[in-house]
Amino acid sequence: MKLAWILWLASVLPPQSADSLCLSTTVYLEARDQSVRGQQAVAEVALRRRDSGLWGDTLCDVVTANKQFAPSLVPPSTRVANPEAWARAVTVALEAENNWALPAGQRKEIVPGASHFAALGIASPSWRNAYQVATIGDHTFYKVQSLEPRRHDS
Repeated sequence: MKLAWILWLASVLPPQSADSLCLSTTVYLEARDQSVRGQQAVAEVALRRRDSGLWGDTLCDVVTANKQFAPSLVPPSTRVANPEAWARAVTVALEAENNWALPAGQRKEIVPGASHFAALGIASPSWRNAYQVATIGDHTFYKVQSLEPRRHDS
């Protein structure tokens, strides 16, 4: 499967299914060679960003925001070519969504407060001196800014 096809599919799926597909794709592209814990941490950052509303209202908006996650950084011709890693990424993404649906105090957070992450071996972001929450595998997770869930007026 090519990334372009996956993102097209996400554009025609119902929103919840699309978000699960976009999160699975991001976990695969960003962390397929990392531990399950590292994959969970990547998913958590995307979910935290979605809740803030700063990068979009859906997980697909968040992970395709310009130069934020792999879906906007790698060529559309990139293939999802490892079926075992894909299956693991889907499982991690679905479990992360279920965990994140719990009330904030009941969630299992891997990287509390982390709003960003980087593989410092290949990237040197301007915010790399921000507060480090954790390093898991090749990724270092940062609290660059405090992300609060957006308020919904009723």
